[in-house]
Amino acid sequence: MTTDPGLLHAYILDGKGRGKQLEDLSEVTRWRPIDGILWVNLNYATPEAAAWLNERSNIDNVMREALTDADPRPRVALHREDLLIIMRGINLNQGAEPEDMVSIRAYVEADRIITLRQRPSRTLKLLAAELERGQGPKDVPDMLVQLVDRIVDGVVHRVDALSDTIGALEDQVLTEVRPGHLRAQIADNRRRAIALRRFLAPQREAFTKLTTVPFSPFTPAHREQFAEQADRMTRTVEELDAARDRASVTQEELSSRMGELTNQRLYVLSMITAVFLPLGFVCGLLGVNIGGVPFQGDDWAFWVLIGVFLVGVWIQLYIFRKRGWME
Repeated sequence: MTTDPGLLHAYILDGKGRGKQLEDLSEVTRWRPIDGILWVNLNYATPEAAAWLNERSNIDNVMREALTDADPRPRVALHREDLLIIMRGINLNQGAEPEDMVSIRAYVEADRIITLRQRPSRTLKLLAAELERGQGPKDVPDMLVQLVDRIVDGVVHRVDALSDTIGALEDQVLTEVRPGHLRAQIADNRRRAIALRRFLAPQREAFTKLTTVPFSPFTPAHREQFAEQADRMTRTVEELDAARDRASVTQEELSSRMGELTNQRLYVLSMITAVFLPLGFVCGLLGVNIGGVPFQGDDWAFWVLIGVFLVGVWIQLYIFRKRGWME
């Protein structure tokens, strides 16, 4: 464990998958390229890390501002002979939304790589754990390849899960009798798809640029690996677009079904009203409290009136059925 609040991990790679851990930023400052390839992982939000970046990192002001930007979009930029990479990974922290993606920033030199993050990143923790086990990256390009690969794996898993959820909701909308309770779930998953795409679309372009950027440590084999990850990211963004469109169509289908159910209920109420409106009119007319109502004193008149009502209802229903209104 490091003793410096701003330092999360610091290793000097031995070129065989293992690394020698440095305890604090003073040891990091004493590092020289002859010692081996250095990986420094910082929490840029701490004053200690900010001071080290400003005073001892030998990174110019423009790159430091880009590395510590509050809400950067994924991109790749070549600065002289060094490389700036900003990526976004799925947020797997407890209580966090996966779509609130964790920003990982990297400043890459031929013999040193500096990564920065504010919120915990499982990807960087796994890289450090693999170095401890002797199964970590061997050099700077290998570390970038593994970092990009793990980020893409997390994104692919999350997009696949989101696509499966939207597919299940789509089936429920089509099969359930009363699908109204699915409205909030569909809207939530559509919002998640839109939030993911905000960062994944530019990240696709950034990973594609890694295959062509003229960074000297990259070999053709590294560029092929970056090309494979860029292709996976492209397919994932396409799958995300399809999931978002399916959520939109499902939302429209749900609205259509809810409107159809409402119209059916209103139609039934209209039919009932059409049947009982004339009966209510006759009852209201005969119930006026004035003289002159015919058959007022005859007991049989009530049953005759009931019979007339039944015949009238039957005639109405016959007309409705004949016109196809009851289908």
